[in-house]
Amino acid sequence: MRWTLVVPVKSLTLAKSRLGAAGPGHPPRPALALAFALDTVEAALACPAVRGVAVVTDDPLAGAGAAALGARVLPEPPGGGLNAALAHGARSVREQLPDGAVATLNADLPALRPVELERVLGRAAEFPRAFLADAAGIGTTLLAAAPGMELAPAFEGRSRARHLASGAREILLDGVDSVRRDVDTEADLRAVLALGTGPRTAAVAGPLRSASRPART
Repeated sequence: MRWTLVVPVKSLTLAKSRLGAAGPGHPPRPALALAFALDTVEAALACPAVRGVAVVTDDPLAGAGAAALGARVLPEPPGGGLNAALAHGARSVREQLPDGAVATLNADLPALRPVELERVLGRAAEFPRAFLADAAGIGTTLLAAAPGMELAPAFEGRSRARHLASGAREILLDGVDSVRRDVDTEADLRAVLALGTGPRTAAVAGPLRSASRPART
């Protein structure tokens, strides 16, 4: 089974507020958010299980960057929030591929490795709906719906519990840290740098990489 991924990217000026204000030696939040998103999209497109990526955004820089990588760019629906944007993206995908498998993927997975994403999607294909919890075990980084199944996203906050309650099966796999490790805080950022990130995040993060592994190859 091959999947189309829906990746939401909010306005870069509003993104990643929990990373704090930029100071000496710290990269600006919008630059980090853009680097995260483009490294995520590039890695997703390199996954053999992925047939395409649809990026839902109204940010012109993020949209242009994603399009240059080969993603389809969709405008956000007005006033609906994250879950509405994801549902809109899934509907748009299914308008073109009525029998397609659709999954959402967070835009802040800059250490994402295609081989690990392929394992997660392979397991997701065993269920009508399935999700992968984040590294903290509280949120969700991926939600998948098989052909003919509604995505029914319930992201933000304690989304792991909501997705479980909705009947989605939790994907339990070891060795897929890059698909679980999203970035909300400074500690998260250092954790993905230790895993090894894509080239844009590695370049933007600069001095923060001093104690981390080289960039993802």
